[in-house]
Amino acid sequence: MRLVIAEKHSVAVAIAQALGTPVERDGYIETDDGVMVSWAQGHLVELADPEAYEGEAWASREWSMDTLPVDPRQWRWRVSGAKGASARFKRLVALIRDPGVDGLVNACDPDREGEAIFRRIMAGAHSGKPVLRLWVASLDGQAIRDAWARMRPDSAYDGLAAAADARAKADWLVGMNASRAHTLAWHRPLSLGRVRTPTLGMVVRRDEAIEHHTPTPFWHLEVHMGGWTLHSPRITDHDAAVRLLDAAQGRTVNVTRVERRREHDRPPALFDLTGLQQAMNTRYGVTAEHTLDALQHLYEMGLATYPRTDSRYITHDDLPALRLLLHPRYALGFLDTGQVTAIHDLAQAGALDPARCVDDGKVAGHTAILPTGRLTYDTFTRDLTDTERQAVTTIVTRMWAACSTDRVHDTTRVTAAIDAPAGEGPVHGIPLRASGDTPVTPGWTLIEHPATARDTPHGEHKNGERRDEGDGTIPAGLMEGTYPQAGPATLAEGHTAPPRPFTEASLLAAMEHASRFVADRDLKAALDDDTSHSGGIGTPATRAGIIEQLVRTGNLERKGRQIHSTPAGRLLIAVAVDELKDVKLTAQWEQTLADIEHGDADPQTFLDQIRAECARLPRRTMRLAGRDDLRALAGTTREKESYGPCPRCGAPVVRTGGIWQCSTNHSRKNPDGTWQLSEGCGYRIYPTICGRKLTDAVVRRALAGKHPKITGLVSKAGRKFDARLEPDPDRGIRLAFNDRPGGRRRSASGRQSA
Repeated sequence: MRLVIAEKHSVAVAIAQALGTPVERDGYIETDDGVMVSWAQGHLVELADPEAYEGEAWASREWSMDTLPVDPRQWRWRVSGAKGASARFKRLVALIRDPGVDGLVNACDPDREGEAIFRRIMAGAHSGKPVLRLWVASLDGQAIRDAWARMRPDSAYDGLAAAADARAKADWLVGMNASRAHTLAWHRPLSLGRVRTPTLGMVVRRDEAIEHHTPTPFWHLEVHMGGWTLHSPRITDHDAAVRLLDAAQGRTVNVTRVERRREHDRPPALFDLTGLQQAMNTRYGVTAEHTLDALQHLYEMGLATYPRTDSRYITHDDLPALRLLLHPRYALGFLDTGQVTAIHDLAQAGALDPARCVDDGKVAGHTAILPTGRLTYDTFTRDLTDTERQAVTTIVTRMWAACSTDRVHDTTRVTAAIDAPAGEGPVHGIPLRASGDTPVTPGWTLIEHPATARDTPHGEHKNGERRDEGDGTIPAGLMEGTYPQAGPATLAEGHTAPPRPFTEASLLAAMEHASRFVADRDLKAALDDDTSHSGGIGTPATRAGIIEQLVRTGNLERKGRQIHSTPAGRLLIAVAVDELKDVKLTAQWEQTLADIEHGDADPQTFLDQIRAECARLPRRTMRLAGRDDLRALAGTTREKESYGPCPRCGAPVVRTGGIWQCSTNHSRKNPDGTWQLSEGCGYRIYPTICGRKLTDAVVRRALAGKHPKITGLVSKAGRKFDARLEPDPDRGIRLAFNDRPGGRRRSASGRQSA
């Protein structure tokens, strides 16, 4: 009997349904052909913490620079501490060891991490039974059966498994050693990671560029032609601009080139997770983490496809299902009247083509995000939260837009010059240009606005770049030749603009397209290659968590929709060794990991190189700690101890005077002497509740969700009572009562006073 192990329960169900009539059993599904299908729960087995290596000097909870580097020679693994992971692992081990099972099938996701998940389970089960690999990118029944018929021995993927193993161990070594070395050198908790630190570095560099930007004036000569305008390149010298203006007055314009082109803007691709998170943040201000939570719930309700995907396309196998979704019931009620009318007109014209969304070569593991046939208007209006409805609307809008026609528009580019003397000598050919854009057919833009469909969020333009917004209506009959001016030429003044602050949408885009920060062509290609890993830094499943972690640790903060670095975050980037804050490190790793996968590099050699770098970290961090400028920066950076995450916004809660409050809070003094909150979410915990004074330890335990018990509380009637405390987003802290052991907790407000 064969045992199939999928990565998730939903995939196991799809495989069982494709292979035969499924019957639910104890921890697995059995088909009528006698195949057993079970499932993992993500990474069930992970690398153990240093404390598990008893006998090693660096295994102590008391850190010391003398004991670094942390360097296991015999790696230890543990079952994940996630809820339900231990029970799931034990059930899988029992099934693998079942004497009736004579062979296994690895049906985990077809990528590096999927291979790692299965191999670690097998290692934990100490099984030597033969294994075949089911490599399937679609959960369509026929696609699964086709993949079943062409399964290969799992040994054919040993290179992929070796790369996954090397990546996990290298990340562990760097994270453990870098965090300890920097923490010890600077006498404050500093947490570093291969993805987390470069992400923070992007924001720090952007903030510094904004702060250090000095607006520089520039001028454009504008020549008015009657309904349209020619303009010169940027002129940075005012006197030169005035001379050109004087020289151009009344002179004829020599049009040297007129380029006309009909442009076709293809519809945007379907959403992957990162794209949806960007769109939700741009349109509604929803964080990446909240978007993922909403999408996960929609997936669990059967209303949307798998959320943690990095594909923006579907396969040919999925095409029939998408055709069924292109039905009026998935537009009416979900979209506004203008969008519905546009969809109706496109459908009547036979212009909706779901085949535009198909690209088998760009689907690895899971397809793009789509609604499912179970989505109904009643469910949409009755059973979903506001964020979930926004997610559905965004997904449905993109589905219709992606299947629509091109936006067609005619562009005109005019190149011209004025021959004019200026000053003491002649100035020949003052260069001028103009551009125009005339819509022909709006196509998909009637369904989704172009500004929200860009891969790079709106506003991410180069510093001071003149955005082409058109120069009026250029006559259709304009040809090369000489033309008079329609009025006096003028000067238009502008100033260079700083880069825009990061939003969550633009930061996600920067992580996904991190290769733009790498100059080396081969390293760029390694970072963009998404055949075995997600392109860029991080993965669609982890990017939101990385941003939230940086916020929770006080290195980033939200100000409206913008994301900024904090003084603590800037200090971390200032004192971190160079490689750890540069995306180039990930690019170099991905290049080597690809070589390991294809048998062109040795994983042990790669890990030995990482070990050597980690061994140098203590000396390098101590050298940085001896620099006067960095020590001065550290001395001026106030570090407030975090007592836990704010239940209102997730940022660290710190103590200020006699109260505990969200670290995002900032107040200003009013003219009457009172203080008013000017920034931040406003969350506060006051020092007493029901007559009892709170302590740091109690607040820390409450924010950690440990419900500390407080005795001697006094009611309004003067009676003493005991209760537990839990955080309250609205009131700071509240009382919680357990009526009986294991019973449901009921809450009540308590009197907090300053």
